[in-house]
Amino acid sequence: MQQKSERKVTIGQVFTTIIWPRRKHLFLGLFLIIISRLSGLVLPGASKYLVDDVIPSNDLNLLKWLIIAVVVAIVIQSVTSYALTQILSVEAQNLIAKLRSKVQSHIIKLPIRFFDNAKTGELVSRIMSDVEGVRNLVGTGFAQMIGGVITSAISLVLLISISPLMTLYVLVPVAIFGLVSLKAFGRIRPIFRERGKINAQVTGRLTETLGGIRVIKGFNAEAQEIKTFQQGVDELFQNVKASLTATSFVTSAGTLLLGLASAGIMGIGGWMIMEGDITFGDFLAFTLYLGFMIAPIVQMSNIGSQLTEAFAGLDRTEEIMNTPLESDDKERSIELESIQGDIRFEDVSFAYESGKDVIKNINFHAPAGTVTALVGSSGSGKTTIAGLAATFLNPDSGNIYLDNQDLQKVSLESFRSKLGVVLQDDFLFEGTIRENILFPRPDATEEQLQQAVHAAYVQEFSDRFEDGLDTLIGERGVKLSGGQRQRIAIARAILADPKILILDEATSNLDTESETLIQASLKELMKGRTTFVIAHRLSTIRQADQILVIEHGEIAERGKHEDLISKEGRYYQLYTYQARI
Repeated sequence: MQQKSERKVTIGQVFTTIIWPRRKHLFLGLFLIIISRLSGLVLPGASKYLVDDVIPSNDLNLLKWLIIAVVVAIVIQSVTSYALTQILSVEAQNLIAKLRSKVQSHIIKLPIRFFDNAKTGELVSRIMSDVEGVRNLVGTGFAQMIGGVITSAISLVLLISISPLMTLYVLVPVAIFGLVSLKAFGRIRPIFRERGKINAQVTGRLTETLGGIRVIKGFNAEAQEIKTFQQGVDELFQNVKASLTATSFVTSAGTLLLGLASAGIMGIGGWMIMEGDITFGDFLAFTLYLGFMIAPIVQMSNIGSQLTEAFAGLDRTEEIMNTPLESDDKERSIELESIQGDIRFEDVSFAYESGKDVIKNINFHAPAGTVTALVGSSGSGKTTIAGLAATFLNPDSGNIYLDNQDLQKVSLESFRSKLGVVLQDDFLFEGTIRENILFPRPDATEEQLQQAVHAAYVQEFSDRFEDGLDTLIGERGVKLSGGQRQRIAIARAILADPKILILDEATSNLDTESETLIQASLKELMKGRTTFVIAHRLSTIRQADQILVIEHGEIAERGKHEDLISKEGRYYQLYTYQARI
């Protein structure tokens, strides 16, 4: 992981992947920059001509044409600057939108294990914030840098033509400023990288705080969360302060060095005018051209800071884009058109941490259309087995077979299109009841929707709402009870019509009345489907075709309810204990 975090985006990579594909916009922008900068150079030349030629000759006609030329140049400069901003700024925002979509698309296809170790808010920051800096590579920042170089180069030639001596004097502090800037920006880039990490952490914590506001208030922990956020914000401030210190040092150094150069030019220029080596008009033009050469150089300290920030953001973006996708597994080449749903575990072991197996050498067969119940104490490995069956996890050793095909060689898309899940804390999206049920099949007919609604007894509570199925349920379904949310989740699974079904504590959030309704709908849902049921309430799995009692990652007992009760083993203990409760 450390090696990945040290990877840096190179200028060559940026050029080939970001700049060169947008060469049409950039070349057009470059053309407009050249026109704009050349137009800007008309004023200094016109000033020299005005002082040395027009005023001494009292030529009003020439004065008129000179003013017209200056006005035309100013208009051209304004129009090209506007067009430049429109073309490059719009393209930069278009690039940001595409990069955000690309990063989001990549992140959402990463394995479940990646999300187990990542904060939601941090990932949001990666998607929304880290890519924003590219606007300075394609937008006006890059354009200003190129335009500044062109302006400085042309101005340098004109300065040499007026006075090589004064030009040489100016170049010494300019060269020193350039070296200082390169050194400073080399040190600023890691600061910007660290800022991205800190910002992501602060955003992540803030997202968690807002999402868990009921828990925070329930434990009177507002002060604690405020303090935690303030610490994160202060850390971010210290980082920003460090970058501002570095960039302001560059700007101040530039102001000092170039200010000294300007003071020297006054002395040298005044002496040369008195000696008759240059005219007053030459000195005026030299001073204006000097401004045109120096201004972009000073401006580059700001542009350099922007580009450094852009590269730091791209470093972090590349880091996450290099994380392998679930679909990158080339062995998953088998496409399944249809499945029976026969699942077999053979000597399957899995560990979240190396050397600490959560399940060990699991063997069982779940024939197509049967119900397999997984029971056991908390942390025994039930959810891990279900996660392996759903391909959310991959076994470290052993094999899982689907219709005699190695499940690790079956494409995830073709398998998961036949999979349905109902989780203990099933996620509902902000929107309406209808939208949440239609989530797996947005193109389902109204008849199919109503069948799912009635099968899960959703209408039992939705009919009491004024807007029925079009009732807004709030973020994560906060406006509904636990039982109501669970029934929506079951209706969603019914509508998906999966061949393999994972029910993880599907009735845990239900009151007795709701549970009675749901048991009937689940029985209908499980017909003809290979189902894995995880339940602490053992009364919900009495009709299972087989019950696996999981203890310490191993199958301690297996069989039907009556058989396990008659053995008076671990299942009997769990069942009679719950019966007493």
